Amino acid sequence: MVKKDHSTWKAKYTMRLTQYLAEYPTLFVIAADNVGSRQMQKIRVSLRGHAVIMMGKNTMIRKTIHGQVSKNANLEKLLPHVYENVGFVFTKEDLSTINKKLLENKVSAPARAGAIAPVDVTIRAQVTNLGPERTSFFQALQIPTKITRGTIEIINDVHLIKAGDKVGASEAALLNMLNILPFSYGLIIRVIYYSGSIIKPPIPDLSEKIPQGIQHLAAFSLGINYPNQASAPHLILGGFKRLLALAVDTDVAFEQAKTLKEFLKDPS
Repeated sequence: MVKKDHSTWKAKYTMRLTQYLAEYPTLFVIAADNVGSRQMQKIRVSLRGHAVIMMGKNTMIRKTIHGQVSKNANLEKLLPHVYENVGFVFTKEDLSTINKKLLENKVSAPARAGAIAPVDVTIRAQVTNLGPERTSFFQALQIPTKITRGTIEIINDVHLIKAGDKVGASEAALLNMLNILPFSYGLIIRVIYYSGSIIKPPIPDLSEKIPQGIQHLAAFSLGINYPNQASAPHLILGGFKRLLALAVDTDVAFEQAKTLKEFLKDPS
């Protein structure tokens, strides 16, 4: 019974992933390291109506993609990025919008002994709330200190942990004593699959650049009287205004010109 249920689940998973690969033009390949179930649930809720998250075993994801390559060869580009704790975020919305939602759902986290540091950790020069009895602890980590009004003061900024290094027990204990949460965890974007192409982070925010580009294109096209989708409305409006001006000074007549002439005769 359990085996049958598992087979049914696998079949449904494969069917759903196949559907999404065909339906959505854009997907984010994401890493979900250190993301707990509660945090994942919050991310799913925030993306509801905007995107769909699918996690799964790498073997199942790879098998499903291999099965669809004959229909869409571009999907093969996803395979090198399917490793470790991986998932997909499918969307039809703007890339920067989804990226922003993923960033909003990162949570701060303490340093744990044995964990790999995702970023550099620097302790700023500061007066702590730790008493002099902790001085030897700082000395063991070669952090220069002095006693200021009965508490330990860190004299200089200290580069405590390098990105990629394993967090030691002493470093983790110190950061916890200082109430420093040096890391933040969330869904990390490895690459974006966008209409058959692979895009690597960072994601450009096109929300302002696209309208600016359209404005520049329209201005350039108007300057050389070249009609296109950006300049056509302006060219048509300009031509209509010139036609109205001509109609006012001549016997040329059409509905809009007639209304304008009547208004000019009696503005009241």
